[in-house]
Amino acid sequence: MAEVVINGLIEGGKATGGPPFGPALGPLGVNIAKIVDEINQKTKSFEGIKVPVKVIVDPATKNYRVEVGSPQTSALILKELGIQHGAKSKDEVAGNITLEQVKKIAKAKESMLYGKSFAEKVKQVLGTCKSMNITCEGKDPKEIIAKINSGEIKL
Repeated sequence: MAEVVINGLIEGGKATGGPPFGPALGPLGVNIAKIVDEINQKTKSFEGIKVPVKVIVDPATKNYRVEVGSPQTSALILKELGIQHGAKSKDEVAGNITLEQVKKIAKAKESMLYGKSFAEKVKQVLGTCKSMNITCEGKDPKEIIAKINSGEIKL
């Protein structure tokens, strides 16, 4: 029999035996509490952020593995700034992030971001900041991207 894959989006460290995993895992005869504990352990660092989680179960052997995806870049930006949402209008600035915080987010999402160099990945995070109307070092993220492109800012 083929492996069964169960996908869910849960808040970091707060998986339960309820949906989405409990009802799907029950018929497979695996230890739901053990799997939920493992999910919570692996997602603890993403507390307050919804994280994609995949549980793969081999029904014949009852062996399983838990794979945790990466939260959205925007969710990491919001968590880093301690705010609930981006700007609601073009005129509103939702917050200000430091370049160090942007680098931290780019490092955390490094395997999920496109781009060959770290600088390209930092620019992607800055692009997300731009779309959320979040400034970087008090400036429009496009200005920071231009300075990275010109070599004025070295990463």
